[in-house]
Amino acid sequence: MPGVTEQPTVELHIVSDSTGETAARLVLALEAQFPEQAFEEVRHTRAETVADLERAVLSARGHAAVVIYTLVDPELRDAMRRLCRRARVHYCDLLGHPIDAVARVSGQAARMTPGSRAPLTPAYFRRIEAMEFAVKYDDGVGAGLDEADIVLVGVSRTSKTPLSIYLGYLGHKVANVPIVKGIEPPKELFELDPAKIVGVTIHANRLAEIRRARVRNLGANNRRYAELTEVYDELDEAAAVQRRLGCPVIDISELSIEETAQRILRTVEGRKAEAAAPEVT
Repeated sequence: MPGVTEQPTVELHIVSDSTGETAARLVLALEAQFPEQAFEEVRHTRAETVADLERAVLSARGHAAVVIYTLVDPELRDAMRRLCRRARVHYCDLLGHPIDAVARVSGQAARMTPGSRAPLTPAYFRRIEAMEFAVKYDDGVGAGLDEADIVLVGVSRTSKTPLSIYLGYLGHKVANVPIVKGIEPPKELFELDPAKIVGVTIHANRLAEIRRARVRNLGANNRRYAELTEVYDELDEAAAVQRRLGCPVIDISELSIEETAQRILRTVEGRKAEAAAPEVT
């Protein structure tokens, strides 16, 4: 259209003395705040010398760019700051200020070891165990409903598996039960603590679209699986089961895995708190 100027792509240069995963996670959150903006990520990993930093800054110089860096060595951080200022490149030091602040408060010096891993704490092993649990009891397999912290109930392709894995990464044991048209759910499902059961659903058109894509990708001929009328029937049956369970239902149609997971956790924690609260007479 005349008079409309296309926004330039913003380059996000991730500079790290390790793999750059810490900065990459922040960049994902950053990009989500600018949904109309086009971004290009450029990674400069294993930057261990000033020459490495110079090459990274040179590649960003003169562009619509931001240099985002995670450098442990104070001398490299100082060098990067000087190089960015000299090249007039916007920059963001992700580790420098937090390291300095924690050192001042704790009175302890940081290890200053690039690529240091978090210690193998009990919380770490709980996360690993929870992720293994999610795989073992995925899609109604096995008999782990009693052991689960959370049980997800919904039709096929409502993100139950990725939600289970992600919640496992957060340290929660999750089992999921698929609702299949014409097949009664396991009786154990109706004997569980209702506070830990959460239903998931999705708009029929969105589910049909997802299933059509899956059928195409698999090269299958099961058109009925993706037909809208079939989808409506399955969603109706799932809704009936969820009503029998008396469980809250979360619509995932417009939610990311992370957003859905947080809603699930708030829902389960809220219901458990209500169940534990003393009755007022």
